Amino acid sequence: MIPTAVAPEQHRPSATSSALAVAQALNRSCDCRSLDPLRLRQQLEAEPALLGLATEIERSRPHMFSATAVFMAPETLQAMADIVAAIETVIALPGYEAEVLARAPAIARFDNGPKGVFMGFDFHVCDTGPQLIEINTNAGGALLNRALACAQQACCAQIVPHLRPTARLDALDQRWLEAFFNEWALQGHHGKPECIAIVDETPEQQYLHPEFLLFQHLFRSAGIDTVICDPGELAFDSRALTHNGRPVDLVYNRLTDFYLQSPAAVALRAAHEAGAVVLTPHPRAHALYADKRNLALLTDAARLAALGVPQHTIDCLVAGIPRTVEVMPERADALWAARRGLFFKPASGFGSRAAYRGDKLTQRVWKSILDGGYVAQSLALPSERRVRVDGAGNDLKLDIRAYAYAGKIQLVAARLYTGQTTNFRTAGGGFAPVFLTDTMTSEGEAS
Repeated sequence: MIPTAVAPEQHRPSATSSALAVAQALNRSCDCRSLDPLRLRQQLEAEPALLGLATEIERSRPHMFSATAVFMAPETLQAMADIVAAIETVIALPGYEAEVLARAPAIARFDNGPKGVFMGFDFHVCDTGPQLIEINTNAGGALLNRALACAQQACCAQIVPHLRPTARLDALDQRWLEAFFNEWALQGHHGKPECIAIVDETPEQQYLHPEFLLFQHLFRSAGIDTVICDPGELAFDSRALTHNGRPVDLVYNRLTDFYLQSPAAVALRAAHEAGAVVLTPHPRAHALYADKRNLALLTDAARLAALGVPQHTIDCLVAGIPRTVEVMPERADALWAARRGLFFKPASGFGSRAAYRGDKLTQRVWKSILDGGYVAQSLALPSERRVRVDGAGNDLKLDIRAYAYAGKIQLVAARLYTGQTTNFRTAGGGFAPVFLTDTMTSEGEAS
C-alpha cells in the first residue's frame, strides 16, 4: 500500500508531492509484493514448447525474479534518455571513433552496417539524478523483464496510478523484432532472415538460457527458423555460415568473447569478416560502447571539447557519468590515496567480474589492478529498495538497466541485490520491473 511517508502533512512541503518524492518514498517504505506467479507463468509459457519453463526457473534459478517492483519518476527516465542520446552524439564523431578503435583489436574495424541490438546502459539512481556506471553490449534479460512487468498486480487502489510501465509492453515484441530486421537491412538485405542462430558458449549452462528459449519463440512466431547453439557448432565454407548444414543468415550474439578470439569462434569470426552473416551485436559495437576506457573519455570535458562535442552534450555527460580515469603507474599513488571514493573495474570486463570497491582493497588486489587494464570510477552509490522476505523487511541495493537500440531506450528494468555488485543470489532480489510514478495530492491521491 502507499507508505505513510508520503501521506502526513508534515512530510510534504506543499499540497502535492512530486513524482520523484513519491518514487523515493515507495522504494524506501512500501515492501508490498506485487508479483502474480500465475500470470508470470502464463507470460513465460506462451506456447506448448515452453511448458515447464517457469517451474525450471523456480527450481534452478530461485533468485532470478524479485516479487517487488521498483518505482521511478518520469524525470529520472528522461534524464537517462538524455544521457544515452548524448553518448550517441559523441560516438557518431569521427574523432571519437578513430581514438577508441585505434586501441581495439583489428576485428573491431569491420563495419558491415548493423548497429547492435540490446545495448545495456546501467545506472545507479543517486540524489543528484541517474549516474551511468557502465555500458554493455549483448545486455541480457529484456524478454524476461517484459514477462515480469506483465505479471504484476496492484497491492492497493492507491498504487494503481504509479504502475505505469516504462514502455508499451504489448508493443515490445514487435519493436524488438523490427530492431533485428533493421540490422538485416543495414547490411544490405531485403525482407527478413530465414534462419537465426542464438549463439553463446554452452548455452544450456548459461544462467539466462531461459531467455534464449523466449527469443527462439519470438523469432519463430515471425516465421523464422531459429537454433540455439555453441559457436563451435557453426561452420564456414567461405560462402555461408552453417549449423548442421543449414545456412544461418543472422546471429544474435550472446557471447562474452567480445572480439571472437576463442578457437570455438573461428567460423563465426571468418563469416563476420567476410560479411557472410549479419552479426549483432558485434565487436565494433563493443569497442565503441562497452570498453570501460571509453568512460574516461566521456567524462573528460577538455577531451570532449577537442573532439568538437557541443557544450550542452558535454555538460550532460559530465553530470551523468561518474568521473573515470585509466589506472596507470604514474597515477598509482594518487589513486591509492583516493581509493575509498573509487570503484575499480577491468576495462574489458563484464558482469562485475574482478571489480572492486576501493575501500575493500588489499595490497595484493591493488598490485593486480596496477598490473594492467583497469579504470577507476568515482563512487556512485546505488539507491535501495525495501523488500519483505520471510515476513521481515530488508533493504536491498538496486541498479537500473536501460535496454536501448540506436540511441533509443526500449525498456527499463531493475536488479535488486546485496553485496558489492549485482548478483542473482539474494533472497528477495533479482530482476524487478520498473514503474513510473505520478504526483500525489494532499488527499493522498495521484494527480
